[in-house]
Amino acid sequence: MTETVHSDYEVSSEGAVRHWEIPYARLVDATPTPTNAAEVTGVIPGSSLTGTILSIDAARSVAIIDFTPTMVYMHDVRNVLTYGAGPAEATWGDINIGDEVFYDATSSMPAGVYLSTSPLDNPGAAANTLFGHVVPANDADTFPKGGDGVGSTQRCAIMQIGGA
Repeated sequence: MTETVHSDYEVSSEGAVRHWEIPYARLVDATPTPTNAAEVTGVIPGSSLTGTILSIDAARSVAIIDFTPTMVYMHDVRNVLTYGAGPAEATWGDINIGDEVFYDATSSMPAGVYLSTSPLDNPGAAANTLFGHVVPANDADTFPKGGDGVGSTQRCAIMQIGGA
């Protein structure tokens, strides 16, 4: 077979934004809401594609998701570190600059919150997918957030891993 140079080979360029249309059925949360975090279902737990929902097309059941690496969006983050039985939250910690944040589909997460500081779902469960890292939203942003040994949800600027 003769090799062909295709004119339509490039889908996304180096440094370009990556906004992709994803069917609801391929999302961990099949009822997406713009501005929320999203995870595309994958074969290997803990290594799925994640990004931020920009918009939805309910008529076509697709969401436009930004998978651009290093984009920073504000997200609500649960300060849970580990889960116990149930899956009840067991331990909590401070949220600080540089901390890893994970897409967490644990059933005990508050409604509308998809990110936490817990690398594991619940006891014996699979790993949560790394979503990104906490960064300061501006010069006045104070850290640490949460903590005091109790569960809380904090609004944080997250630099997403995206489709790196």
